[in-house]
Amino acid sequence: MTFKPAPWPRRLRSQEWYGGNSRDTIYHRGWLKNQGHPHDLFDGRPIIGIMNTWSDLTPCNGHLRELAEKVKAGIWEAGGFPVEVPAFSASENTFRPTAMMYRNLAALSIEEQLRGQPIDGAVLMVGCDKTTPSLLMAAASCDVPSIVVTGGPMLNGYFRGERVGSGTHLWKFSEAVKAGEMTQEEFLEAEAGMSRSTGTCNTMGTASTMASMAEALGMALSGNAAIPAVDSRRRVMAQLSGRRIVQMVKDDLKPSDIMTKQAFENAIRTNGAIGGSTNAVIHLLAIAGRVEGVDLTLDDWDRCGRDVETIVNLMPSGEYLMEEFFYAGGLPVVLKRLGEAGLLHKDALTVSGESIWSEVRDVLNHNEDVIRPVGKGLTPQGGIAVLRGNLAPNGAVLKPSAASKHLLQHKGRAVVFEDIDDYKARINDPDLDIDETCVMVLKNCGPKGYPGMSEVGNMGLPPKILQKGITDMVRISDARMSGTAYGTVVLHTSPEAAAGGPLAVVRSGDMIELDVPGRRLHLDISEAELAERLANWVPTSESFESGYGWLHQQHVEGADTGADLDFLKGCRGNAVGKDSH
Repeated sequence: MTFKPAPWPRRLRSQEWYGGNSRDTIYHRGWLKNQGHPHDLFDGRPIIGIMNTWSDLTPCNGHLRELAEKVKAGIWEAGGFPVEVPAFSASENTFRPTAMMYRNLAALSIEEQLRGQPIDGAVLMVGCDKTTPSLLMAAASCDVPSIVVTGGPMLNGYFRGERVGSGTHLWKFSEAVKAGEMTQEEFLEAEAGMSRSTGTCNTMGTASTMASMAEALGMALSGNAAIPAVDSRRRVMAQLSGRRIVQMVKDDLKPSDIMTKQAFENAIRTNGAIGGSTNAVIHLLAIAGRVEGVDLTLDDWDRCGRDVETIVNLMPSGEYLMEEFFYAGGLPVVLKRLGEAGLLHKDALTVSGESIWSEVRDVLNHNEDVIRPVGKGLTPQGGIAVLRGNLAPNGAVLKPSAASKHLLQHKGRAVVFEDIDDYKARINDPDLDIDETCVMVLKNCGPKGYPGMSEVGNMGLPPKILQKGITDMVRISDARMSGTAYGTVVLHTSPEAAAGGPLAVVRSGDMIELDVPGRRLHLDISEAELAERLANWVPTSESFESGYGWLHQQHVEGADTGADLDFLKGCRGNAVGKDSH
């Protein structure tokens, strides 16, 4: 830690709107006073923007309005001035073609809200998958003091005495129906118990993963990630975060002070230890791309995470859910285990103003079956495997903790689906030429191709395969998959098919070799034939002529660098612009 707090008191950026007695400052103050604010609230105290991604169409974040009131209480208690600001909410549940297409738009809009308004610090109220990275990207690009408050996971689901993990069991039950092992009526009965409280997915899906990433980066108070949404301690955490952001503004403790290269390496290792979502790869690369001086690459994921055991026994890799993770001690226990194993940069700074190690070194593990000791993990290499080869020159990823061991080295005949519509039209055909040794290949589902890069990479298996009792096959695509999903699924193949990557010219019948230990993904054709196919390739994916879809397709980068818009990378700071009058 090398951070030195700024002197206090000093003039804050909000005083450019509210300080003094000019016509313009009277104009700004006068309008805000119509909310009933006394004059002395404009005395130079920190004005804190509560950037709230609540929305009726974002069920994961449906309780954030209530939680924001606890944040406000904390800000008032610490002598700040809270202002709640509605933020673009990229809902995983509803947005089509995919919420991922709107992550960057959300980050752009929130960055401009932070910069263009009288805000000295920000509380990032997040939960649903894309809301956490989009607000962190915005905060990094604007670099105002910021703290993350997540909404927390929902309670355990249950169906006939069995724990039901949101998402994970949706895929499991859907396959069981296709295999004839479960009736449609039973599936509907299970639906009623899947999401029985407010909050995010109760598995180690993308929402819980990104909450853990925020905490591992040091951008949330210790213990924030795992508290259930309906637990009273979630509200306490919100209030404490409200208090803390006021002091962060006084100290001028910014995202750039916290999100260093060491902090990102801590997060990568944490992702391996928790069996986190492959989506974290794209999001951390995008966030790091907004932080001045941080050069994070896909190779860092393999370098830092390759030898990290998955010690958190949660679905989809394990058997428990987020409730049990919290009761066991939550992420602080995982960070302590990493520190004891020499896998944590202990001096990394956090929003508390203290090092990450000082926050976790004395915590206790209350359930060693949920958070296992190092040496007794679910998998010895739980990080994200980064694969390369002639099929993925820029890389592809696979989650070993969610894959079948017998498929980690596999060679099989490709069965190609040109896009998701082709897959849906043919997958249930009993005459489809496929068996369990084949490799399913899906094209045109990347950042440009879907468009937006949807979570369709964990393609459901053909019913005739499922009915044989087979539950996993090698699947390869340029898509993503839900953090709640599982299987031997190769994702984020780059360059993507819509950009003319080698994936675009794979044909049914080609032989493909997957070698996860060797980090290799190979299309078994000659270099000359591959070059000829690529030279003759013609794009087939949908293209936009105008609107945000056009902007996205023209400017989105590949998954291997975070799928950000090229003109949004970097930190643009928080300099106050010209007055509006």
